[in-house]
Amino acid sequence: MEQQELIPHLFRTEFRKIVAVLGKHFGAGHLDVAEDLASDTFAAALETWPYRGIPANPTAWLYAVARNKALNYLRRNRHFTREVADQLKKDPDDFQESEIDLSEGNIRDSQLQMLFAVCHPAISVPAQVGLALRILCGFGIDEIATAFLTNKETVNKRLFRARETLRREQVAIEYPGEGEIESRLESVLTTLYLLFSEGYYSESREPVIREDLCAEAMRLTALLLEAGPANSPEANALFALMSFQASRLGARQNGSGELILYQDQDESLWDAALIAQGARYLNLASRGSRLSRYHLEAGIAYWHTIKEDTREKWENILYLYNLLLQVAYSPVAALNRTYAFSKIHGKEAAIREAERLKLSGNPYYFTLLGELHSGLDDEKARMHFEKALELARTEADRRVIQQRLGIRK
Repeated sequence: MEQQELIPHLFRTEFRKIVAVLGKHFGAGHLDVAEDLASDTFAAALETWPYRGIPANPTAWLYAVARNKALNYLRRNRHFTREVADQLKKDPDDFQESEIDLSEGNIRDSQLQMLFAVCHPAISVPAQVGLALRILCGFGIDEIATAFLTNKETVNKRLFRARETLRREQVAIEYPGEGEIESRLESVLTTLYLLFSEGYYSESREPVIREDLCAEAMRLTALLLEAGPANSPEANALFALMSFQASRLGARQNGSGELILYQDQDESLWDAALIAQGARYLNLASRGSRLSRYHLEAGIAYWHTIKEDTREKWENILYLYNLLLQVAYSPVAALNRTYAFSKIHGKEAAIREAERLKLSGNPYYFTLLGELHSGLDDEKARMHFEKALELARTEADRRVIQQRLGIRK
């Protein structure tokens, strides 16, 4: 890999690891120091490597520099060292000289423990996701602002308040106790679900599909499943859902980056290994009696890995959507349920179902009505597609609707 590509690649993969380890070492109240030291480490690489060449082991070089910078910082800033050591109930001298462990095992544990820390219930869900993107995925402020359809100032304020909450609440970077892990796990799973969803189909930026976000969400969820107390049926169901959805990523865009709708996808491009992985984890998720949204959405995603348009398939999908709307209602789920309904009961009955939803501000509502009217009343279909085009939120959506309208750009 060329130098101009290597450093950005390493930043994406190693920044988060360094921040997690240093953040755990310093405590959740000092994540800003951990981030600054990690950034300084990569700045040193940018300054050094162009003149001295790429080290034989670039990752080990980064870890060594990060470790040295952290220890030097502790030696220079005695007040900081005493404050942190006191918060962590350690002797200042021992803490200052203690080894900063950047081994694979400690990196894994630190990232998981950091995930539980940033998902503390005292922090709002948007701030939880923002901190996870920053600390555990190495996202810059610009990227987070784009993901949330906001500006850098808002993101900085949100992250600042979240860090202050961690400091004020003295949140420990560790696995929660048995009595707390279930309530905290719900926030963790929500954060991972939102992170994957943003990558699978983003309404906040172009391109709308970001495989890097999907991969990050799956990586963190896989780590979560390795942690005994967090290996719950819900976590397995979420990983099954991610696996099924990720299996079709390679077929969802053409060479020009345009979206390919499900019915038009080349099934040979679907990843059979990920489908098998999803089935395995969905089976693991079946233990216990609780039925979560992740179980239901994973079941729906499973049936979508069967391309053949059978009545059995759509009956199962409709049944699962009916349950999902009771467990976790959303307009998107209601619209998708109506499409499945049309596959069983026909377009005319589905039009009546759709119109009951009255989602007049939702572009997908009009896209669905356009599809349902197609072949029955093409003039009405066109009217609904035109309304959907007017309300479309992304360029990708606009291109799909333009294709349905026969508009060539």
